[in-house]
Amino acid sequence: MFPSEGQLIAQYAPLVRRQALGLIGRLPASVELDDLMQAGMIGLLDAVRRYQEQPEAQFETYAITRIRGAMLDELRGQDWLPRSVRTKARSIEQAVQALHHQLLRPPTETEIAREMGVGLAEYQTLLEEAHGVQVLMVEDLVQHREGLDGGALLDAAGGEGNPLDWLMRDGLRRVLVQAIENLPEREQLLLSLQFEQDLNQKEIAAVLQVTEGRVSQLRSQAVARIRAWLASHSWEPEAGQENYENLL
Repeated sequence: MFPSEGQLIAQYAPLVRRQALGLIGRLPASVELDDLMQAGMIGLLDAVRRYQEQPEAQFETYAITRIRGAMLDELRGQDWLPRSVRTKARSIEQAVQALHHQLLRPPTETEIAREMGVGLAEYQTLLEEAHGVQVLMVEDLVQHREGLDGGALLDAAGGEGNPLDWLMRDGLRRVLVQAIENLPEREQLLLSLQFEQDLNQKEIAAVLQVTEGRVSQLRSQAVARIRAWLASHSWEPEAGQENYENLL
């Protein structure tokens, strides 16, 4: 017999907290854990009410996409990222995009810093300050590199959509996977350790033999490269605003 609504909410409420804790570590201190959890519970309730038992369907997988989507909606509603941070992140992305066109390969940190007219140390500080831009749901990409499932992204964006939405989402997903595959090897490894192996920042630092602060810098740089790739492949936010914001 399929569990009742109340039973599912009670059983999966801890999942909301785990998702909130995993997300808040990548956000500015101004974001409250309780706000994320409240939004996540709304997402869980939505998942419970929408879900229909199917022989091959796993409720937890379905619920996670709804919970994450609700949390990201809450973040956008708060306008939690200061304009100055967005500006710094955008300047990094623009430099990466320009250099990639010139060099036909991912630019190094030194090359990016030179393009921006700053020293390497200052550039790395900018990466740390841009840390809050990292709401990147890479889990939905790296887990499906071999056979991508549009359902996860569709649910994360909220709503079933129309055939045109499906085509746009499918195209965006392919470009995102290409962007990850074109990251420098070390940054690909970092994302794999975090999202496929589920290692925390301290563990990743030990594997890469760098400091935890350096892990944060490298992750910010990977996100900037992905955003730059999207822009250079005609996937500016206007081309798929809802999907784009749910992923980045």
